[in-house]
Amino acid sequence: MIEANDKVVLDSAHFDSKARQWDENPVFQDRANQIAAAIIAAVPLNSTMRALDYGSGSGMLSFPLQEKLGHITLKDTSAGMLAVVDEKIAAWGIDNMTTRRMDLTAAPMPDERYDLIYSSMTLHHIPDTNTILNAFHTLLNPGGWLCIADLDQEDGSFHGIQVDVHHGFDRDALTAQAAQAGFTDIRFSTVFEIVKTTETGSRAYPVFLLLARRA
Repeated sequence: MIEANDKVVLDSAHFDSKARQWDENPVFQDRANQIAAAIIAAVPLNSTMRALDYGSGSGMLSFPLQEKLGHITLKDTSAGMLAVVDEKIAAWGIDNMTTRRMDLTAAPMPDERYDLIYSSMTLHHIPDTNTILNAFHTLLNPGGWLCIADLDQEDGSFHGIQVDVHHGFDRDALTAQAAQAGFTDIRFSTVFEIVKTTETGSRAYPVFLLLARRA
């Protein structure tokens, strides 16, 4: 039996160690492209919008959206991931993307406001879902959009039961949490499935896109 103190935490140091190899994984890139396409299809993006990519990692989701938005701030707790983003921004001569290392569940709430907040496969790594949803609501301008891509509820086999994360989310429960935070027009779609090989064979893990607005 796994005790509470035996849990493995995937913290910023873990992602720092993976940062240099992250973009080499074609599965990660395909995942980001599919989520970006779903956001483009669901949200009327325009060049005046200011966006926040929270839990940005190496920026895979933001670069496909960059030309459609006015400015993107990429925030993550991993300095290694953000260093990779900064290198790509410089190499590609992009002038409407900036990075900032921050944990919105621990730091004082920043003054900036956004028209769009999005995240990919980040929510299940954040222990306090209510706190981050409240933070997103505070940071959005009235009428702003929230897009969260993450796993449907599963049995822990995606990461392994020993890893200290949320094992996906029940859509009805997450809808209630988003509504409690003040969001409206909450809806879900299934973007794609991640197929992984487990001890019992291949298994598909659906990934949803939660779309909501601040009134």
